[in-house]
Amino acid sequence: MSTTRTARTLAVDGLMNVVLGVTLLFFRPLGVWLGIPDSDTVFYPMVLGGVLFGIGIALFIESFRKPGGLVGLGLGGAIAINLSGGAVLAGWLIAGGLELPLRGLILLWALAVVLVGISLVELITYRRAAH
Repeated sequence: MSTTRTARTLAVDGLMNVVLGVTLLFFRPLGVWLGIPDSDTVFYPMVLGGVLFGIGIALFIESFRKPGGLVGLGLGGAIAINLSGGAVLAGWLIAGGLELPLRGLILLWALAVVLVGISLVELITYRRAAH
């Protein structure tokens, strides 16, 4: 990290992304309280919340990065974003009671598996390179 100011800015940005991501993850219960218009489904806001939460984590990683450590918007960011988005999507597919045609279920499950799988491959790659 080049400067302390940059690190603080990234940390604040990360906090904002995490807060927005958590807000979207709890879209329906918080929506009325926050005055957010309701929608027919909270599927898309929650998936976006998972992605924003991951971006926030990536920004935190970058703001506290040490030489030779994970780069928040590089490999570490990719892991955080993909794993968060894939996990939220999988959670919705498991427990969300979505009424989707078979092709939609196949597509979304494939996306969740790819996102989580890519994250695991990236993490394994990082761990091997670190040793």
